[in-house]
Amino acid sequence: MAKARKPLPAQAWLAPRVRVTRALSLAFVLGLIALLVVNNLWFANLHGARVSVILAIELLPLLLVLPGMVSASARAHAWACFVVNIYFIKGVVAAFDPARALFGWLELLVSLGLFTAALLYVRWKFQYQRRLAGEGN
Repeated sequence: MAKARKPLPAQAWLAPRVRVTRALSLAFVLGLIALLVVNNLWFANLHGARVSVILAIELLPLLLVLPGMVSASARAHAWACFVVNIYFIKGVVAAFDPARALFGWLELLVSLGLFTAALLYVRWKFQYQRRLAGEGN
């Protein structure tokens, strides 16, 4: 026996949530980029490594998904959910180091915010698109 599908939320309920979660995910990804740049330029002890190389390595995953996120692609937001786990783990590790605890907690919270906002954006955007296609009426 086929499982009954849950009814889709109303289009009027979904539309503002899609807009808000997209704005939040963009704010969080830009905040994470800014946090990494500020930390590496002014606070991190890189032990003689070149700042440009460290920044390139740390920012590359975010810069790969950023164009898709700016263009409101749900797939790019889904990929951001995978990519941001790297920064979450890095933040957890840094949070246990007393010298980097503040940065670690900030990175952890911003990455968690990005994950949550991007995940909700993907869910609600696909539900909204299904509503627009006439499903659930």
